[in-house]
Amino acid sequence: MSSSKPYLSEIEAPARAEVDALPGLTLLEFGTSWCGHCRAAQPAMTEALSQHAQWRHIRVEDGPGRALGRSFRVKLWPTLVLLRDGQEVARLVRPTQTADIAAALSAA
Repeated sequence: MSSSKPYLSEIEAPARAEVDALPGLTLLEFGTSWCGHCRAAQPAMTEALSQHAQWRHIRVEDGPGRALGRSFRVKLWPTLVLLRDGQEVARLVRPTQTADIAAALSAA
């Protein structure tokens, strides 16, 4: 099962200062393309995001030594960090249900 949006590599991943400066609503999705939990979450992510077009979605390849993931203290994949104007307002770890993701997007 492949996703239409690849994860950004460390070279392409934004710096923390760039993320902190993002205006509006941003969903950072930390994970890897080979992670089973990440792949399993994709249908729910796609469905939830289709109902919340106002969210900027950035998928970030994570792993040991990846600065952006470490700055957000990501431990498990996928981890969704919801930001408003660069500030974290919510976080979901290993979400599997569209309703849970959609509720977090709506609440933020």
